[in-house]
Amino acid sequence: MKKKTIVAIVLIGIGMVLAFPIFSISYYTMVRTSTPEFCASCHEIKPAVRAWRASTHTNNAAGIVVDCMDCHLPAPQNTFDFFFAKTYHGIKDVAIHFFSGEYDREKARNAAYASFDNAQCQKCHRNLLHMPNNRGGMLAHRTVLYARAGYEKKCVDCHYDLVHNDKLVVMFRQYREVPYQAKGLKPETLGY
Repeated sequence: MKKKTIVAIVLIGIGMVLAFPIFSISYYTMVRTSTPEFCASCHEIKPAVRAWRASTHTNNAAGIVVDCMDCHLPAPQNTFDFFFAKTYHGIKDVAIHFFSGEYDREKARNAAYASFDNAQCQKCHRNLLHMPNNRGGMLAHRTVLYARAGYEKKCVDCHYDLVHNDKLVVMFRQYREVPYQAKGLKPETLGY
């Protein structure tokens, strides 16, 4: 009995000694490769990261920054799905870089948008029906959230160029000048 206990303790000790560095290296690698800076290290992705930096997913009044993996990967709480998707996309991107011809950015963009589902957007955008100043937007969101069979839509059907468009200037909603304000007119005199 004593010999079995000693063997079990030794095996557990060896397992812990081996598991800790493997886990630490894996975790460090996962964290390190989940940053926009890492994504931008690939020259094919640099334009997408540059456009993301100019978007409202980085520059907004709330100060919230949404990173690449927040949209392009499943939620980290779904551990297996997250690691599988991260590994798959990493291997795919490296393979395309080394074994494919010219990188077709528009084709890659269309493939990424086709793979999105609404749950990825709704990780952050939860209260889509509370839009007191925009009834049209609220009704549009209602048709997506409660779609009839055959009329399903994706968030990116309407919000296609929200993040990855090549604009050079960020326009904050609170700083946009309405045309009548630029001329010093009041909205009630124009029928607004």
